Amino acid sequence: MDSIPAGHQEGMPLVDPASLPDDALILDVRDAADFAAGHAPGAVNLPLSQLVDRLAELPTPPAGTPLPVSCGGGSKQTRAVAYLRSQGVDAVVLRGGMRGWRSAGRPLTDPTD
Repeated sequence: MDSIPAGHQEGMPLVDPASLPDDALILDVRDAADFAAGHAPGAVNLPLSQLVDRLAELPTPPAGTPLPVSCGGGSKQTRAVAYLRSQGVDAVVLRGGMRGWRSAGRPLTDPTD
């Protein structure tokens, strides 16, 4: 797969927000404005539309740890995970995306900081 698939991708592996540390390395594939409005403290922003061209910039999680991928809570994260897995990256969907992270009571950056 040389490009990101269209539409929601079923069957992608999941990780629950509650199982991650507050400062977990998370790949956030939302656009820059949404990312700036609030994100997990350890998140790195690489918008889905730029993922293929910027794959070399992908953050590297600790050895033996999959890379959680988030969006707002829709299909972007499943599409990104499908693509990354096709590229040999051990990526997993953050269940619920940033909405799931927030609902689990996890910390978010304050865009006014």
